[in-house]
Amino acid sequence: MSRSKTLSVAISLAASAALVLAASPAMAAKDFTFSEKANERLAKKLNIPIYFTLPASTWAPLKGPFNTTDVLVDFKHPDALKTRSDAGLRLVVTPRSGMAARLAKSGIFQTGDLLLTFRAEWGGAGAYPNVQMGISHTGIAYIKDGKLRNVDNPLNEEYLGKGMTAELTSEHYKTLNFIHVVRPRDLSDADRANIVAWASRLNSNAKRIYPSQIKFNDDYNAPKYKPGKPVEFVKHLGQIALGQNPPGTLDLYCSEFAWSLLALKGCDPAKTADDFKGSRVPSCVKPPMTPLDAAGNTITSAGRTSRVGLADGPLTVIDGLKIPKSERDTLLQSVFVENPSKLSKMSEGHRKVAETMQPKFETLKDYYLGVSGGTVVQRLRARLIRSAFNRAVPENYSPTSYLLNTLLPANNVNRTMDYVATIVIE
Repeated sequence: MSRSKTLSVAISLAASAALVLAASPAMAAKDFTFSEKANERLAKKLNIPIYFTLPASTWAPLKGPFNTTDVLVDFKHPDALKTRSDAGLRLVVTPRSGMAARLAKSGIFQTGDLLLTFRAEWGGAGAYPNVQMGISHTGIAYIKDGKLRNVDNPLNEEYLGKGMTAELTSEHYKTLNFIHVVRPRDLSDADRANIVAWASRLNSNAKRIYPSQIKFNDDYNAPKYKPGKPVEFVKHLGQIALGQNPPGTLDLYCSEFAWSLLALKGCDPAKTADDFKGSRVPSCVKPPMTPLDAAGNTITSAGRTSRVGLADGPLTVIDGLKIPKSERDTLLQSVFVENPSKLSKMSEGHRKVAETMQPKFETLKDYYLGVSGGTVVQRLRARLIRSAFNRAVPENYSPTSYLLNTLLPANNVNRTMDYVATIVIE
């Protein structure tokens, strides 16, 4: 998924927002605000379905005001405004030049935040891109030397930039217009310091260890995680970062690499190096999030232990809207409608996956329509479909899974992530 080259969509949201939001002095203290005129203009520029937005329950608490020259916008989807729903996005509209330093100084973003590549142009293209909620890649942010930097797998110049500077200036990040930012909950200062140390080791040694020791796994359906088994692959990543040269090559896809790096947050590489030489996974390794099943039970269970599933994104957003059943069913069905003109905006690799997967999503449509508000027969069929999906698909941490975790109720024991904002790059 993350290696495919994508079509760049030239959208200047900052310019449109600036027309309706008063310009602020350099590095002025400001906070996220809502403006009807800005909302109208941004809605036209984003042009995304409502199920690509998020309810306010997903949003991380942020303590403003923030010192930045960037435009901070509370965006509400037009369809949400009509129904008094709160589905929307926090937007940080920023010029590309000098972005890494500006984002670091703003105070909005932190070390350990997940950087999710968001392809707004995927919205409404078909079942696969819609269920993925437009997300195609995962990286991790860390702040060092006054800049917001990135660490990604592949550990190469396409993602880290020339000289592995990791300043969001690589070919991958230069093609982006939107980045969702999701924050792991309860990271301590020590956790963040450890993440900086691990990320710095991996990036500084990238040319030596990639792809000889770490390589990219193209199969997103083959996670290393196995329920109930030790996370040996996380230990392996730590050994590579520590220069211990473990035998074998570790292949990880982008979101699995991010999950593994976050699992090292409790390990200080300067103090725990010897722990990685033993036969067991070090006790400091802690999974940052329970991997997701294909389909969860949050729609039918409001309990504190309910789980969201990999395919549940649009379903969960739509189910939370304040709309009549007939409108909800129409919107749910729209998730599975293929739009050739929208598909043409996807990269060749993603487009082929979308076209291949389209007929396979018919069963998922029955699940969407039946799991909540369907007839007795539809609800029974939905439960059977859910069970079949979960038997067929291994627990996973896809690029979308981190955003999906934020859709759990705030007090859910499985909720370990919050949505911070969406970076809109001019």
